[in-house]
Amino acid sequence: MNRTIRFDVLTLFPGIFDGYVRQSLLEDAIQAGIVQVHAWNIRDWTQNKHQRVDDRPFGGGPGMVLSVQPVVDCVAAVRAKAEPPGKVVMLTPAGERLTQRVVERLAGEPRLLLLCGRYEGFDDRIRQLLNPTEISVGDFVCNGGEVPAMVLIDTVIRLMPGVLGDEQSAADESHSEDGRLEYPQYTRPRVYEGLAVPDILLSGNHQAVAKWRREQSELRSRERNKPGDAIAPPGSDS
Repeated sequence: MNRTIRFDVLTLFPGIFDGYVRQSLLEDAIQAGIVQVHAWNIRDWTQNKHQRVDDRPFGGGPGMVLSVQPVVDCVAAVRAKAEPPGKVVMLTPAGERLTQRVVERLAGEPRLLLLCGRYEGFDDRIRQLLNPTEISVGDFVCNGGEVPAMVLIDTVIRLMPGVLGDEQSAADESHSEDGRLEYPQYTRPRVYEGLAVPDILLSGNHQAVAKWRREQSELRSRERNKPGDAIAPPGSDS
């Protein structure tokens, strides 16, 4: 039986995902039964009569902090809705950097609960009680965890058998090996505004093409990762 994966996204803004799940490869994977994505509103589990899920931070400071009760109760309720209960992933700038190696590890899980923060972040007791895997998509701060959750979903589903039209695509992409970048790609027309496709790619010599691609990949990788340069977070091969 083919592997499948289920994502449960816990968020204050589940509507953000309405259009996302109806796009491109993700929609095809959902229709094929390879991937499931369910969005849940944390606010549905608050016990506050005003539906509040946040409060001012103890000790003072700007902004609001997500309260422990609705988040912990939401996770417990969502975990109980299907088996297995799944791995909880907290999207946070303080987490482990999302790299292709981390993606490969997460792609081996049958179910991931993606916990999206807002405001000034989570009451730390959420982390202490849930013991989540903490993931950061880069050294920057988003308005919330929803976009990082989409990044995580996008990267993970590419490694699920049957999602890509050609399984070799994932093997040849940038970051399929640590520090490795993909070779340049070209398509029609052969010449555009004076820029021509390299002759080697039109030669029909598959060995020579493979050699050129390896060399170009190594050249790009050396330029990107040369000593003294900061290695930027992995991006999307689009």
